[in-house]
Amino acid sequence: MYINVHNDVLFQRYEGNPILTAADWPYPANAVFNPGATRLPDGTTLLLCRVEDRTGMSHLCAARSKDGLTDWAIDPEPTLRPDPERYPEELWGIEDPRITYVPELNAYAVVYTSYSRGGPGVSLALTEDFKTFKRYGVVLPPEDKDAALLPHKIQGRWVMVHRPVGPMGAHIWVSYSHDLRHWGEQRLALETRRGGWWDSKRIGLASPPIETPEGWLMIYHGVRQTVAGTIYRVGLALLDRERPERCLLRGGPWVFGPEEPYERFGDVPNVVFPCGHVLEPDGDTLRLYYGAADTCIAVATASLKALLRWLKRHGRPPGRPE
Repeated sequence: MYINVHNDVLFQRYEGNPILTAADWPYPANAVFNPGATRLPDGTTLLLCRVEDRTGMSHLCAARSKDGLTDWAIDPEPTLRPDPERYPEELWGIEDPRITYVPELNAYAVVYTSYSRGGPGVSLALTEDFKTFKRYGVVLPPEDKDAALLPHKIQGRWVMVHRPVGPMGAHIWVSYSHDLRHWGEQRLALETRRGGWWDSKRIGLASPPIETPEGWLMIYHGVRQTVAGTIYRVGLALLDRERPERCLLRGGPWVFGPEEPYERFGDVPNVVFPCGHVLEPDGDTLRLYYGAADTCIAVATASLKALLRWLKRHGRPPGRPE
């Protein structure tokens, strides 16, 4: 049995959190949260933020900063709006983008949740400049979300990490495609844990997996149901580089959870929900951008090397006793 006696503090919150709120927006908004993130060629950090307007539905809007922390330049209008006339799966809004730069396509792949009458599904769009987008529409039907594309093909196929929901629960899967439109060969990668675990209700991908020599480092969120409601926390796992559906290591304790008032109180309390990260030029400093309490955006910093060291010390292969 795994007993957590470790006090590792892997993520350091930025003292200026939250970095973006609805009050910063150039048009009326109820909340801004769950941003995808990337670094542009000129060094600018771009966040593609989920913006919930006062209808209760969401769209995506870009914010740019030279230092990734302050002086955000926000698009004066929505960057990517729902288009239910051409894409009926976007009837009730678009949410929670993950961004991956794909060198082979010379474009950024934006994978986001589209909300239809049938529930949430996974949609894909490509962009070179975050001004114009080539929409692929829904590529994984409801109920499915928390998805990201890996940055290159593996054995000639594109790879998507995602979280479908079915009769057996809400687990993380990997699927393959030759053309980005048709996905199959679904493989179960990581399951929710049973019992009183912090990730026992459901799990899902956080920011896109990070390729390292040891494997794909996956930051994921886990949800626990309590008598007072749900709690969203963050954990770590390591996937095989050539077979990403094969989980090599999974951490026992969570590594990041709601503690600060802006994380504990909001439209949905007790939530830290990362959707994006950027890696600093040193190749080690990771900035994790996350939605806090479904209300605002915050950032925390970690060392990629430290995350891998922690996972090697405190992780277990799935199926082995915790």
